[in-house]
Amino acid sequence: MMNIGIYFYDNAEVLDFAGPFEVFSTAKRLGADHWNVSLIAQESTVIARGGFTVQADFTLANAPALDVLVVVGGVHTEELKKPPVLDWIARTSSKTQLTASVCTGVFLLAEAGVVTHQQVTTHWEDIPDLKSTYPALNVLEKQRWVEDGAIVTSGGISSGIDMSLFLVSKLASRELAEKTATQMEYRWKNSAAL
Repeated sequence: MMNIGIYFYDNAEVLDFAGPFEVFSTAKRLGADHWNVSLIAQESTVIARGGFTVQADFTLANAPALDVLVVVGGVHTEELKKPPVLDWIARTSSKTQLTASVCTGVFLLAEAGVVTHQQVTTHWEDIPDLKSTYPALNVLEKQRWVEDGAIVTSGGISSGIDMSLFLVSKLASRELAEKTATQMEYRWKNSAAL
């Protein structure tokens, strides 16, 4: 089995977690039946952007060991002040095959020490803040996603869906990624460049 966990939190951007969840769960239905896809949060209930209330599958206390970790974006500033969250991200990422972020999720990876000098990206609006807060990072602009070793980061919202399809192609096959996009009636922008 492959465990894919998506970490989300209060004021997370809805499509930052729902988009990747849809991609991975659709890919599971279409052939990657050994994948387990779950939403993980510090507490069992999350109130995402716009007041969207979501029940997590697991909390940090009972989350399974993960093969792939995706950390999502949104209003992330409070998450940066939570040592238990940052510790969990750091410990989990050290054991995963891949760690990814959507949008401002990269700030959590940076604060947790998961990314220190790698090539990364985020939502275009947050690039100046990322550069100034973590100057050792090589922050790339005009990229839907950036792959640097076992770390993959993406821009915001729809870029996270494109990145997730890229991860499907990496973890399974390009054929499954294309089949997943077709099933979702989504036009996959399968190039990292904007």
